[in-house]
Amino acid sequence: MSRRARATVVAMVCLAVALSAGACRRAASSAAASSGPSAGAIPAGSSSYSFEIGGLQRTYHVYRPPGLTGPAPLVIFLHGGYGSGSQAEQYYGWDQEAAAHGFLVVYPDGYDRAWNTGGGCCGIPASQDVDDVAFITAVVARVEAGAPVDRHRVFATGISNGGIMAYRLACSTTLFAAVGPDSATELGSCDAPAPLSVIHIHGTADQRIPYGGGTGSGSAHIDGPAVPTVVAGWRRIDGCAAPTQASSDGGVISTSTATCPDGRAVELITVAGAGHQWPGSPDRPVIQKVLGLDTPFPNLDATDVIWAFFAAHP
Repeated sequence: MSRRARATVVAMVCLAVALSAGACRRAASSAAASSGPSAGAIPAGSSSYSFEIGGLQRTYHVYRPPGLTGPAPLVIFLHGGYGSGSQAEQYYGWDQEAAAHGFLVVYPDGYDRAWNTGGGCCGIPASQDVDDVAFITAVVARVEAGAPVDRHRVFATGISNGGIMAYRLACSTTLFAAVGPDSATELGSCDAPAPLSVIHIHGTADQRIPYGGGTGSGSAHIDGPAVPTVVAGWRRIDGCAAPTQASSDGGVISTSTATCPDGRAVELITVAGAGHQWPGSPDRPVIQKVLGLDTPFPNLDATDVIWAFFAAHP
């Protein structure tokens, strides 16, 4: 995408989510400035940071609820393609979830608004082989140095390209107790992953990352395995029992849950007829068009559901 096109996307995103002028300036800058020191205590509220890794200047944003004390869980939220950490913080409700339940949230920025997940995805990070695993690993270490993080309760979640990145982190690190991809798949090699809990949410009408696998629509043309195949692979990795099935919302929502050794679990939530979206997020047609998202399914709050899963599976 050209610099001019990226600027247009940023402007539309900022307008759609009514970001503050300062946040828009930060998102529009190709070399974001740090809003605080690279080390030291992370203050309450939202703060932004910048550091160099792999020859690139990278940025991330942190939300710390007021009054947070003692070792607390940490959630890494990974935005989708063409998104940003600031957009994700405004859009998906994780700050409010963190304030209600007492944990930290980090919103890293993908390089050129995408993540290198392996398997040819996605964008400039993939073509330049940007090491996003090293970047996010460094972000976790920096946050741990500035806030009271419980290392047994570090989690990653994300949508679309960000959800695929959550699987890449699961395959390539031992940092996370659980991951929660939405509207995503697994790409690239995953040869010797450490066991961890997984919750995956997906709509059967997703055209960008098809539930049944194969090449999706959109500029990335992501070609991945079927979602049930991905989830079954993690049940094998975790040595889980056979899954149990349940349904709700008149059968629209189907949940497959497998219990696994050491208190782990692997869960797949399938939403019949839902597209490429984050269930329960606000319906914002302009930003959804920019980001390639469909209308959010209203009868499931993905943020609540994923956090409850994380909280139950340290």
